[in-house]
Amino acid sequence: MEPLSWGAIFAGMFTQLIPVWIALIATFTLSIVYKRRLGLYGKLFDSSIGMIGFALVMFWVFVAIFGAMDLILTHDPLSQVSGMKNKGPGTPLRGAEDGDYAYYLLGGDNLARDIFSRVMSGATIVILIAPLATLFAYMVGITLGLPAGYYGGRFDTLLSFVANLVLAFPVILLFYLLVTPEIVNTGLPQYMAIVLFFFPLVFFAILIQTRLKQQPQKNVIWLCAFLIPLSIMYIVTINAPGTKIDVLGPVDFFDPAAGILVVFVSVVFVNSPTVFRIVRGLTLDIKQRDYVSAAQTRGEGAWYIMLWEILPNARGPLIVDFCLRIGYTTILLGTLGFFGLGLPPESPDWGSTINEGRKLLSIYLHPALPPALALLSLVLGLNLLADGLREESLRD
Repeated sequence: MEPLSWGAIFAGMFTQLIPVWIALIATFTLSIVYKRRLGLYGKLFDSSIGMIGFALVMFWVFVAIFGAMDLILTHDPLSQVSGMKNKGPGTPLRGAEDGDYAYYLLGGDNLARDIFSRVMSGATIVILIAPLATLFAYMVGITLGLPAGYYGGRFDTLLSFVANLVLAFPVILLFYLLVTPEIVNTGLPQYMAIVLFFFPLVFFAILIQTRLKQQPQKNVIWLCAFLIPLSIMYIVTINAPGTKIDVLGPVDFFDPAAGILVVFVSVVFVNSPTVFRIVRGLTLDIKQRDYVSAAQTRGEGAWYIMLWEILPNARGPLIVDFCLRIGYTTILLGTLGFFGLGLPPESPDWGSTINEGRKLLSIYLHPALPPALALLSLVLGLNLLADGLREESLRD
């Protein structure tokens, strides 16, 4: 078979991504039709910048979902095919069997792996880690930042000092240190996970308790519905067979892939102090407002005021920062992968794929360019999305 032309290559990629296009069209159609009922999210579709950013972000979200379901991949991202080393885009697969996709759409890397499938699979890793780790960092930052800003005093001074101490380190260097094998072998990431992963439990417990304290039956039901599954996930996540933290033994039914827990904990630890400072600053400002004084006059508790009066009125800046921080985390993940830290060496994450491709960049451009463009487009989309949300939140 002859190699594909560039037109045929783009047509092949478009065809492979049909589930993504369908999901994007459905999302935009429903969102535009019902945008007046969707609050700040609906107002996003009044901003052209926000819509472009949202389209780029959701493209990679759907790629990650359908890639994990193996609906858009052409080949196994880890499999090596004889004779496909450093082959250019559109090269026909040698010895293709019935049912195999006949081409490497974006060519092969220096280990004869399909670059298209690796880029699509890399999206799953990024979309899995970056938003979830950022969400955990926000739960840590909110749980500590609200009382620090509301109460002030020595508690605020102590937490602010710890946050400034962590932020005094260059972020890339701190991230680099946390994922090095020497640090990982000490068990430090697991001990950090014990502390950091406990904050979502605290956050949801206080959130439900303050909202439903006048309705004891609903309170118990909601607390059980959230805290029981979260507690189980907490225990099985921090548990690691064969280490010092092995309390479940053979019962452990969830074992994160090697390196993912380390990277996840590192992202949460690095981002939490910055989120703490943002939430603390917003709380110091908002607690002076009249509606906070009115809630205090009604006799509402401090945590109720913090979570249901102050936090909702800080949502605009926090949502914008959340989007920007996901992009920042995506770049950090790419940097770690580029240096071969955190995730396994064969991982199809974008940073590792760029690193593999740059070794022969002067000869072959195709292995490094697609993952670099993928990383660029996702971060660009997150930045544009944040700009659109900022515009609409200021009008809100």
